Amino acid sequence: RQRARKAREALGDLGWAGVEFGKEVPATEFIGYDYNTTEDAKIVALVVENEQAEALMEGVEGIIVLDKTPFYAEMGGQVADHGVIGTKALENLFQVTDVQKNKGGKYMHYGKVVKGSFQAGQMVSASIDLPRRQAIARAHSATHLLHAALRQVLGDHVQQAGSLVEPALLRFDFTHFSAMTAADLSAVERTVNDFILYGYPIRTEELSMEEAKSRGAMALFSEKYGDTVRVVTMGDCSMELCGGTHLDNTAKAGPFRITAEFSVASGVRRIEATVGHCTMDILSRNHALLLHLAELMKVKPNELEHKAEQQILEIRELRQTIEKLKAKEFLGETDQVLMSGKQVKGLKVVSFSRSGLSADDLRKMGDFLRDKEPAVAALLAAVNGEKITFLAVCGKEAVARGVKAGDIIKTIAPICGGKGGGKPDSAMGGGTDLLKLDDALAALDDFVSEKAN
Repeated sequence: RQRARKAREALGDLGWAGVEFGKEVPATEFIGYDYNTTEDAKIVALVVENEQAEALMEGVEGIIVLDKTPFYAEMGGQVADHGVIGTKALENLFQVTDVQKNKGGKYMHYGKVVKGSFQAGQMVSASIDLPRRQAIARAHSATHLLHAALRQVLGDHVQQAGSLVEPALLRFDFTHFSAMTAADLSAVERTVNDFILYGYPIRTEELSMEEAKSRGAMALFSEKYGDTVRVVTMGDCSMELCGGTHLDNTAKAGPFRITAEFSVASGVRRIEATVGHCTMDILSRNHALLLHLAELMKVKPNELEHKAEQQILEIRELRQTIEKLKAKEFLGETDQVLMSGKQVKGLKVVSFSRSGLSADDLRKMGDFLRDKEPAVAALLAAVNGEKITFLAVCGKEAVARGVKAGDIIKTIAPICGGKGGGKPDSAMGGGTDLLKLDDALAALDDFVSEKAN
């Protein structure tokens, strides 16, 4: 879809403006509701680089306008059909990658000549990519069922606010005042699948606007409708005005699955979902993943949840054990660090560096030092790659005597090209100049000597 749109933009978005057709070019008759191909379409116009042309040559991108076509043009949220236009022996072939309908009712088939050439007035065949059309029809019919399910689960205030129907995805915007709960989503998904499994016949008919309204057909308020409208009815669960292509029975939609629900504007929510083969592919991948995980865990698939819960519990217990061992290690190391400290004006001055410590590890060591020695003034450094993380801690007595952790960091971190700050009893900072780290740690003695009163 994106490639086709880019191709159209490269051609000047001619589907809506830019080409002035002569009066002899008639509107295109759309036969795609009843036929997937036609053998007797006539080329009524060709366009190359925003100008009408007499011929399209091999390798050239352009637009073909036919007098009749089975190709559905992009409109009403439904993407355009893809397919081919060619001569009977396929000596000439045009690959259709997008179709737009202009204001004059002409269907603009965008694409490229991949073989031979085409001339205005030539008789050709036109065939849509049928599997793609069927996938789009499954998604489009599913959006009608989704609309009905949302109104059934959430309430009659739900109104369609937009949609996008593609072969691999359907998107449905609707009015609702809050995010849907998991229970709401589950109920909507289940309701849509119930509609599908019931196998409602899908009927289309053309009615006057007044009759359609009297029957209760739903319509988009933002759309403009003529006196005669096309009504799509799905059993007794859905009746909507719609010009798109649909299935003939809800059962052909296949499994429906909601993949996302989120807000797109104030009071407007969006649901993204898959249907048919796309849903089956997702379910298949998920099942394969489940089997793989069960194999890794050496259990049967139905035992996987219990095994996972056991593993998570074991991991939590192991982490707690590791944290306790770390705490003991830090306590032991704290004693060694304190023993190596210096006495400066009656305060215990400690400086220390080590590679591989995390910021959390530094905080734990600092807490131990501060709690064990009220007169401590410590500067700890952790080196990870080219980065230095500093932690300064000061005990109650050190703070009372004018030595504050925040001031230590603000004074010493710049020696290593860094900065930082914090509270009087604990502060953090950083640096990048590893060659100056020893100088920074050594500066703590002079700082304490100057500040302590």
